[in-house]
Amino acid sequence: MSTAHYDLNGSIAVIRLDNPPVNGLGFALRKGIVNGIRKAEADDAVRAVVLIGSDRAFSGGADISEFGTGKATAEPNLNTVVNYVETSRKPVVAAISGACMGGGLELALSCHYRIVKPDAQIALPEVKLGLLPGAGGTQRLPRVIGAEHALNMIVSGSVVPAKQFQGSALFDEIIDGELLDAAIAYANKVVNENRPLKKVRDLKVKHANPEGFFMFAHNTVGAMTKNYPAPLKCVNAVEAAVTRPFDKGMEVEREAFVHLMHTPESRALRHAFFSERLTSKIADVPSDTPVRDIRSVGVIGGGTMGTGISINFLNAGIPVTLVEMKQEGLDRGVAAIRKVYEGRVKKGRMSEDDANAKMALLTPSLSYDDLGNADLVIEAVFEEMGVKQSVFEKLDEVCKQGAILASNTSTLDLNRIASFTKRPQDVIGLHFFSPANIMKLLEVVRGEKTSRDVLATAMKLARTIRKTAVVSGVCDGFIGNRMINQYQREALLMLEEGASVQQIDRAIEKFGFAMGPLRMADLAGGDIGWAIRKRQYEENPDMVKMVVADRLCEMGRYGQKTGAGFYRYEPGNRNALPDPEVDRVVDEVRAELGITPRRISNQEIVERCVYALVNEGAQILDEGIAQRASDIDMVYLTGYGFPVFRGGPMHYAEEVGLLNVVRAMQAFTEDRHTQPGFWEPAALLARRAEEGGGFDDK
Repeated sequence: MSTAHYDLNGSIAVIRLDNPPVNGLGFALRKGIVNGIRKAEADDAVRAVVLIGSDRAFSGGADISEFGTGKATAEPNLNTVVNYVETSRKPVVAAISGACMGGGLELALSCHYRIVKPDAQIALPEVKLGLLPGAGGTQRLPRVIGAEHALNMIVSGSVVPAKQFQGSALFDEIIDGELLDAAIAYANKVVNENRPLKKVRDLKVKHANPEGFFMFAHNTVGAMTKNYPAPLKCVNAVEAAVTRPFDKGMEVEREAFVHLMHTPESRALRHAFFSERLTSKIADVPSDTPVRDIRSVGVIGGGTMGTGISINFLNAGIPVTLVEMKQEGLDRGVAAIRKVYEGRVKKGRMSEDDANAKMALLTPSLSYDDLGNADLVIEAVFEEMGVKQSVFEKLDEVCKQGAILASNTSTLDLNRIASFTKRPQDVIGLHFFSPANIMKLLEVVRGEKTSRDVLATAMKLARTIRKTAVVSGVCDGFIGNRMINQYQREALLMLEEGASVQQIDRAIEKFGFAMGPLRMADLAGGDIGWAIRKRQYEENPDMVKMVVADRLCEMGRYGQKTGAGFYRYEPGNRNALPDPEVDRVVDEVRAELGITPRRISNQEIVERCVYALVNEGAQILDEGIAQRASDIDMVYLTGYGFPVFRGGPMHYAEEVGLLNVVRAMQAFTEDRHTQPGFWEPAALLARRAEEGGGFDDK
């Protein structure tokens, strides 16, 4: 049970925070701190108090396991704890190492003195959850490091090493030696020298031109964070620290905190925060499932995807053997990897020695035989089943027993791919997103015979290479691409019905997507979507064809790679430029299909595109392809540019109200141009809408 341990060291009381792993300020720990202060005050033999955490963390802030429960706000809440410490009649010394963040930093700021290890990590990251510090952080931090530095930290939520604050009033001493001994010695020094009980709240914040500075801050922060209300509230609170008495500033902070707690943006950011932590929990794979050692990796394919995948493992210090069929392709792949590291060196993000060390881990090869000792092999070859078959049959021959064989397929049947081997239990899908060395998402596709230890290994490996891994079952397109097909399809249908290319993209981008669906298609390459559609037309002859998109591809307009797609592109410039030729094709297709163009509102564009995602997501969830709705949200937040401040498609639908989503979908069924049955609500969506619950409600 988390608590605070109370011990005596001579005349110094030591309160040690104990709530692993990061001393989250849960109810039991808060209560233990208050009881420790009371006990010290009641003992005449105690002359001072030391508050200390572990080497890993003084305190990382709120205990996230208590979020949404009564314990999170139960008395003593954090403000009460801060008040007890600050008003202690005996000096309280904070001894800080490791993480000192959020409520942990606010607790430290309530102490009369603070000593710290130089490598301790300091932050007030609440803005990343759409909040601001709620226990005096916006009022006390400016008083010890100045308004400008404090505002930068609070608005960005960035982590700063303690040594950067040397000489400021934030820390009284920076300690290199054993922290507890130093803290006890410092507490004795405070007592012996009869030093006063220093309260940060009593300090004044000085600024040469507060009016001008905060006007600039409001304009700058407002322009950069227009979809996020928390950063501007942070500016208001820090301004109050400079211009108002402490208690009035606390009122501003408290009012802002309460307001932000109830904003949809904060709900979305908190949903994303917890959803990311849930992705690693797999119902039938216990956390103690043994994993396989991955000491070396093979990658087949030296194209854009293969090189990007390789860089992930090189960055993690894992040797990679890169296999290509021809020397020219291999040389091109190695050069592409080297170019990435040279770019980092040039930008000062990496030393030349480090870049050379990473390249030294790469072994280029023209032979599958060089993969014989690899612990994991990932193929990144052409997306065609016959090609995959030849690769996996060869891997089955050359790879050692116990090696994991992975496919980077984005749409194909992983169970069929696994059947090309005599060890389907060792086959898994690792679907990276391009550029693979940058995008956070990794879809981990679990085949029907994939063993639990292979799945557990893949999830652990994802953390090693700093990816957000989401487990998917096997279906056409898995989670992300199966849903995006429906989203793109609605955009293309509305293009035929009367909307323009520019209107569709502008509406979706105004909603918050990084890029509209047609610009995204041009970036990804129109030929990729065309190949998928041709396969789907063959498998489903009744499927409504995307005539405009197909026509553009027949003309060789594949997007940025060919200089023309839904837009045109000038050499050396990725800006999407309107193209009258596309308008001509659209008019031609409308005439062929007998469509009279109609006015389509931006609201309809957003609802049809986003609700197509939601409905397909509900179907995926009902089929068990995804474990939970929040996993689907993480796929879209980390892999498809869905606006983070809206929390992902499934969360957004719940914010809108599932009944309202179903009602809008029913209106769309009146469109005769759509695929029959397309807007029929998925059974789970219809059920949850009637019940009034959320997708993940049990």
